[in-house]
Amino acid sequence: MQKFSVTITEAIDADSAEEAALLLYQKLFKGPPPLTYAVTDQTARTTDITLDQADAREFAVADHTADPGNW
Repeated sequence: MQKFSVTITEAIDADSAEEAALLLYQKLFKGPPPLTYAVTDQTARTTDITLDQADAREFAVADHTADPGNW
């Protein structure tokens, strides 16, 4: 299994880095999750990905622990 770093980029006006992080947390807590991400693999190659909302929602509600590939 590979490791990836997934990044959300959001421009936030704030007085400090901590406040910016808290405001992003608040946004994630109250609203729908973002659909656009930057994904970096182990070779440091970054790919911008925008998910289809319907497909993402379907994936999110499925139990992926039953997949033998996860054992």
